[in-house]
Amino acid sequence: MADAPVELPGRLAILPFRNKVLLPGAIVRIRCTNPSSVKLVEQELWQREDKGLIGVLPVRDSEPAGVGSILSSGVGGDSGEGGSKSPGGSGGESTKQDAKNGKEPIHWHSCGVAARALHLSRGVEKPSGRVTYIVVLEGLCRFSVQELNARGSYHVARVSRLDMTKTELEQAEQDPDLIALSRQFKATAMELISVLEQKQKTVGRTKLLLETVPVYRLADIFVASFEISFEEQLSMLDSVDLKVRLSKATELVDRHLQSILVAEKITQKVEGQLSKSQKEFLLRQQMRAIKDELGDNDDDEDDVAALERKMQNAGMPTNIWKHAQRELRRLRKMQPQQPGYSSSRAYLELLGDLPWQKVSEERELDLRAAKESLDRDHYGLTKVKQRIIEYLAVRKLKPDARGPVLCFVGPPGVGKTSLASSIAKALNRKFIRISLGGVKDEADIRGHRRTYIGSMPGRLIDGLKRVSVSNPVMLLDEIDKTGSDVRGDPASALLEVLDPEQNKTFNDHYLNVPFDLSKVVFVATANRMQPIPPALLDRMEVIELPGYTPEEKLKIAMKHLLPRVLEQHGLSSAYLQIPEAVVKLIIERYTREAGVRNLERNLAALARAAAVKVAELDSTLRLGKELQPITTTLLDSRLADGGEVEMEVIPMGQDISNSYENPSPMVVDEAMLEKVLGPPRFDDREAADRVASPGVSVGLVWTSFGGEVQFVEATAMVGKGDLHLTGQLGDVIKESAQLALTWVRARAADLNLSPNSDINLLESRDIHIHFPAGAVPKDGPSAGVTLVTSLVSLFSNRKVRADTAMTGEMTLRGLVLPVGGVKDKVLAAHRYGIKRVILPERNFKDLAEIPAPILSGIEILLVKRIEEVLGHAFENGFPLRLQSSL
Repeated sequence: MADAPVELPGRLAILPFRNKVLLPGAIVRIRCTNPSSVKLVEQELWQREDKGLIGVLPVRDSEPAGVGSILSSGVGGDSGEGGSKSPGGSGGESTKQDAKNGKEPIHWHSCGVAARALHLSRGVEKPSGRVTYIVVLEGLCRFSVQELNARGSYHVARVSRLDMTKTELEQAEQDPDLIALSRQFKATAMELISVLEQKQKTVGRTKLLLETVPVYRLADIFVASFEISFEEQLSMLDSVDLKVRLSKATELVDRHLQSILVAEKITQKVEGQLSKSQKEFLLRQQMRAIKDELGDNDDDEDDVAALERKMQNAGMPTNIWKHAQRELRRLRKMQPQQPGYSSSRAYLELLGDLPWQKVSEERELDLRAAKESLDRDHYGLTKVKQRIIEYLAVRKLKPDARGPVLCFVGPPGVGKTSLASSIAKALNRKFIRISLGGVKDEADIRGHRRTYIGSMPGRLIDGLKRVSVSNPVMLLDEIDKTGSDVRGDPASALLEVLDPEQNKTFNDHYLNVPFDLSKVVFVATANRMQPIPPALLDRMEVIELPGYTPEEKLKIAMKHLLPRVLEQHGLSSAYLQIPEAVVKLIIERYTREAGVRNLERNLAALARAAAVKVAELDSTLRLGKELQPITTTLLDSRLADGGEVEMEVIPMGQDISNSYENPSPMVVDEAMLEKVLGPPRFDDREAADRVASPGVSVGLVWTSFGGEVQFVEATAMVGKGDLHLTGQLGDVIKESAQLALTWVRARAADLNLSPNSDINLLESRDIHIHFPAGAVPKDGPSAGVTLVTSLVSLFSNRKVRADTAMTGEMTLRGLVLPVGGVKDKVLAAHRYGIKRVILPERNFKDLAEIPAPILSGIEILLVKRIEEVLGHAFENGFPLRLQSSL
């Protein structure tokens, strides 16, 4: 123990050290930029000739439990650099953080290190007056803080020494445990130095320290040079006891040694693998040269030769075959270990797999058989099936004809995808479905360029590779749900695909050679036409598929859905029977949709309930057939009780298998329907209940799921004449509401809503119009007549007829303009039990598309003007003071 302990004064100026620790014997370089730290350096070090001691106290950004105390102050910490290696960020970053958190409390540690300045330099003063000091400090001894007070802008602490005195150190030297720990520490440190000698040239100085510096000081110096966590530094600082300090230092030195050894082992392993790869490369080159000299080269039988034969049999056009040969020659010159080898091989594999000339063999088209197949697989849809038959007829007369691209537009569940499959079946071609829903990357259509890592061909080329023919029926599903972003617009890429004049030389970015798509029969599906770009829509022939009528749903359920559901659940009509009357109840009370998907789900729910009972009964029968021995039989127990036993004699000729026949089938009735599906979701009284008070009218709207009934509610309240609209409405429908209110106010006297035209209808009151189902966005002009009817009902205090629904756009002069989606809207009114529908007169032509059974059950009222709408919407008409004319 050579050096004498340092004498500490009673009080020390405290320099905060953020997230770092200075240990005794270590040297650290601190950049002081904080105003409080600068003030401390100026007054305690810079202006004094005899540089005294200062205290360096660790501080932290956040205080864990039980460490230090908190002093609310505007003082931040400074960071160190150079000297000892400390974990954490650079000094500049810490200084910026201190500047941001200048008014936050400091979390002081209770133990610090007294230090003396070895070097002090002052930076150039900035225009703002800010000065930076660079202080090189050497840690001397530990101290504990007894009291911390502010002196101006910095802090002074009353401290007490923690390190041992000279006498205590001399006594500790004689402790056998301390001697053993010192030897163990020096042995571990010497092993570390011997490992570092191979990498660093300055370890001789460290070995000298190991021989001359006292071991208690050496432990702090070694640990200060390691990259360890702040918590481990604090733990080392708090280790006042020499045994504890040496034990922790030995552990840290050993851990540092092990990390160096593991890193060297990994490096040697990687270098060994590289050497092995280079050795294999040289050996392969020598083997190839030996085979060439012997004339025993069997490269024609390797994988590359097999790939070449595969490409020769693919039937590529001449120009593409030349391109493939160039790529093949390039592949032969590459080694399998080269980075581009796998991508080049995958590209050539794709060229060999694509069906350049291979097509499906089409049999002679039989239109009668095709029509029977369509009628067998699809109920109704007469117009659509007729258009498909026409398409097939043209194909039969001219097989190479470039027919139009059919686009089926309709609500979900009406059979768009299955119709495309039926076309493939009638043409005897393979069928492939390409889903475009949610596609936003143009590369999904055209593919990625081969320069990118992980590049792939587009979905079209990949689909042709999977079906292995160049003339499949390709379904572009959900073509209306493509998007666009910075990666491109897939809808624009489809323009080339669906154009017969361009798709014969379709260029996929990955393939990078033209591919003929003219033999492919494209069919598209969509729920709405509006999102499809006009240029893309112009390349397709749109065929609309409206929703099914209840009668059509009933036929579809009995003919198609019910057999399929029974088969999917392992049942048959011998186990479960659902009468037509029950299916009709499901349609009327549990589903109100354009398609039949919810209807199929409800039938599946009934099938699952039946499957549970059948499975339980099957397990009971199986248990009865297994003759398990029973200790006490039922017969013995009955005889012991003195009971009578009835026995039946079965003749020998009778077949006893009848005893295990299936029980009677489960027949679904209305009670079971409510038990399985719950209470009815819909009823015919909904419209009557909703229009039971004035101000409510019934409208008809079109959505991507088909037609729907939309109620419009209006009410008045005390106010300033404002109009309030709610229900998640778009700009168009908001303008329609303002237009309707303007027309009603202008015709108030004519409608007997006010004595004369000079009276303001909205004086001292506001109008609130609400469209129920507020979570569903609503827009469009077809609610104009419905809004006028609701407002007139409110102001006249008369109720609208519950059996009447309406649709139509209006003008400011009171004309009713035609709207779209008439068939879907009328079908929706029929589903809701509406008996009268008011339509614009110019929509008379659209009534031809509505099935006759629906028209026979609904009274269609055609109107030209709003006054006619009001006359039909109210019971006994609506009295007008005079008839307005345009």
